Amino acid sequence: MLNIKSIPAFNDNYIWLIQDDECRCAVVDPGDAQPVLDYLDKYDLNLDAILITHHHNDHIGGISALQRRFPNVDIVGPAHDPIPTLTHEVEDGDQIDLFGEIFLVIGLPGHTHGHIAYVGDGKLFCGDTLFSAGCGRVFEGTMEQMHQSLNKLAALPEETEVYCAHEYTASNVAFALAVEPDNRLLHNYRDQVNRMRAQNQATLPTTIRQEKWINPFLRVDQESVIKSVSNRTSHRDPLSVFTALRQWKNEF
Repeated sequence: MLNIKSIPAFNDNYIWLIQDDECRCAVVDPGDAQPVLDYLDKYDLNLDAILITHHHNDHIGGISALQRRFPNVDIVGPAHDPIPTLTHEVEDGDQIDLFGEIFLVIGLPGHTHGHIAYVGDGKLFCGDTLFSAGCGRVFEGTMEQMHQSLNKLAALPEETEVYCAHEYTASNVAFALAVEPDNRLLHNYRDQVNRMRAQNQATLPTTIRQEKWINPFLRVDQESVIKSVSNRTSHRDPLSVFTALRQWKNEF
């Protein structure tokens, strides 16, 4: 089993550090190099790999500085996003070996054209596609692509731990409660999230199981969610409901 640590960056980013038992490690989406370098120095770790989910600067901005410090680092990322520093391009269906664990690459277009995730060892690193109680904005792709991408993630084993790239949970829960005010599990989750954030604790990882209970973007087939967007769309099919929900969240 791999050990996962969070390295906070900027206002609400998490750079995830994946470590084995031999002081080797990888980081996911290092938008800022300095907090990563500080952590590596503190614990005397060697950086073997960098995993990138998409090309936005708050996810790739630290790559060059990390590469200067660790010139042999393997920089893995999406073949269909513009990231010039990659040493290892991957796409949907590819596999990578990370410290003896096999991770599958999942294509998740929507937030960006080439957005990917990595899943292995019971862990999902999904960048800006799925958040706890929310999902990413649709910037480059289509609503249909984002909906399909979320369906891919919802189909993973329910015990899969979900490591998102941002601490957006509290604001996402506020929106989710506007959508499903009678969701008892969501009320319980809000209380848990509020306690954790009051103590400056990360609300992540979440799990696929939990997200199916409380995340409206994974619940577009539920009558409670369909009813909440009925003033925004006359259609009840999942894509129309998802589209109305995402547009509502954009304005929330």
